[in-house]
Amino acid sequence: MPESEHSTHARLHAVISGHVQGVGFRFFTREQARCLLLSGWVRNLPDGSVEVTAEGPRADLEQLLDILHRGPTGARVRDLRFTWQPPTSEFTDFRVGSI
Repeated sequence: MPESEHSTHARLHAVISGHVQGVGFRFFTREQARCLLLSGWVRNLPDGSVEVTAEGPRADLEQLLDILHRGPTGARVRDLRFTWQPPTSEFTDFRVGSI
């Protein structure tokens, strides 16, 4: 991958808390990420939050972040913590995972 293309890609790691389990948040996230052509995964955590790791163009990841702030109908996002990391290119698609 050319350096300029690599530098526009990033990895987003986010943990979303609030009323985010039992409302289709993971499947909503997968659908939105796939529409943005991102790769990675989303899963529920035992504490009731949802964890997301996604890779792709930084602009598309920022769009996903905005979407995660809202969540699907029925969700109430109380907090969203995220970090930017270098991409690893380890994912081929976007999946719903579990612990």
